[in-house]
Amino acid sequence: MAFIAERLSAIKPSPTISVSQKARELKIAGQDVISLGAGEPDFDTPPHIIEAAKKALDDGYTRYTSVNGIPELQEAIVAKFKRENDLDYSADQVHVSCGGKSVIFNAMMASVDPGDEIIIPAPYWVSYPAIPLFFGGKPVIVDCPAENGFKMTGEQLEAAITPKTKWLIMNSPSNPSGAGYTHDDLKELSDVLVRHDHVWVFTDDIYERLIYDNFKFTAMARVEPGLKDRTLTMNGMSKAYCMTGWRVGYAAGPVELIKAMTKIQSQSISHTAAISQVASVAALNGPQDFIAENNKVFKDRRDLVVSMLNQASGLSCPTPEGAFYVYPSCAGTIGKKTPNGNTISNDEDFVTYILESEGVAAVHGEAFGLSPYFRISYATATELLEEACQRIQRACAALS
Repeated sequence: MAFIAERLSAIKPSPTISVSQKARELKIAGQDVISLGAGEPDFDTPPHIIEAAKKALDDGYTRYTSVNGIPELQEAIVAKFKRENDLDYSADQVHVSCGGKSVIFNAMMASVDPGDEIIIPAPYWVSYPAIPLFFGGKPVIVDCPAENGFKMTGEQLEAAITPKTKWLIMNSPSNPSGAGYTHDDLKELSDVLVRHDHVWVFTDDIYERLIYDNFKFTAMARVEPGLKDRTLTMNGMSKAYCMTGWRVGYAAGPVELIKAMTKIQSQSISHTAAISQVASVAALNGPQDFIAENNKVFKDRRDLVVSMLNQASGLSCPTPEGAFYVYPSCAGTIGKKTPNGNTISNDEDFVTYILESEGVAAVHGEAFGLSPYFRISYATATELLEEACQRIQRACAALS
């Protein structure tokens, strides 16, 4: 349709949202579907956060706030970065927006000109390459397969940097792989970045509290303080605090960039909901013990899913360090035939097969830039995960 802007031709709808929507539609139609596509915890928002929001409503906290968040939230974010990441920021270095996507959108709109290159390790969250495309940016995808731990090396980063590089986008622990970059991994990358002072670093640390075993999270700006003045460190309330629907993301970085992002927001969403901001203050400043309790459940689910998928014919599932996803390879199913006579040619065929034959909804690896894999979220009830994995095993066994 000629009325629609040409720039939208390069943008695709979010595949993860599409899978969840398809699963909902099938359930409404009466089909028995287990959806493992959603990237949100199945735990409720903790009661003390909800109570803070209720009190704010009773107190009449229903009006506009400043564009960049209420002072109490800015102060809570500054304190969080100091307490948990040993990073010093001031309130004018903090940006609050309507979820992580909005933070990324504001940052890219504020900085990316047509032709600028954005380095993105694959597998990646689906919005990382999509958002820069709105502004004429050019995603430069670096493949990081399982044998590399789904992580980019310094050598790969060096090879990807050109005079046109504007950003490197990092995500640790990662969506979709759950891979976590260690201090040494980040040091290897930062040693490259200090030699290229035109490259800025966007770190998405939304899963930093969802880590398992002996993995220790470290922020890039902490590993190499010399990068702090060209690093935007993003986080949010969605994952660790079970507040996906509250829509609060935040970031800290250089004042000039924060001012530009705030200017954009003043002409777009204005600010995220006042009630959500008050709830976020309670979350950041309040009890944190529930996170470890939730992580224990997530780890048990991770171990269950990894074990059961590795028992499925044709699948190979690494054990992730964090987040609540696994990213198994389905390479062993490629070329096989389904009971209906269809050939599994790629990972999209595979996830279509397990949805149609066994009612398990997952997201194909091509959506995350690296095939032949697929993503499963284990942020769902344990008994459903076990049933889903049994169905996947059955589907794989039926291939010939």
